[in-house]
Amino acid sequence: MDEYASMVRQQRKWMLYLLVIFVLGAVLTPYTPVFLGLLVGGIASYLGLILLHRNVNRLGEKVAEKGTYRGGLGTLSRLLLAGLAVLLALQYEESIHLIAVIFGLMSSYFVVGLSMLRQVFSQRH
Repeated sequence: MDEYASMVRQQRKWMLYLLVIFVLGAVLTPYTPVFLGLLVGGIASYLGLILLHRNVNRLGEKVAEKGTYRGGLGTLSRLLLAGLAVLLALQYEESIHLIAVIFGLMSSYFVVGLSMLRQVFSQRH
């Protein structure tokens, strides 16, 4: 479980770095609506990643304890977070770029993919 906990910490840290890049882009570049969209989507994605990690931990504990688990991994709550981010972009469409929000929502999957690639290549050598 230490390896999983390390992976979770790494993914959360990388997501925070990515969010900082989005904030810097919004402040320092003329593409403020795009970076605000990435930031809004990225925040929703980060919260979804935290929920997913928490629910996976709960699943592992229940399976180890009882050998079975009845429940989900919080898909509905993560979909609601994504919907909230899109609604926010639609409400403030002059300030937040909608397509950038969608790309921001995918940022946690990008981070998880990079984390998995890093783990695969580190085990090979």
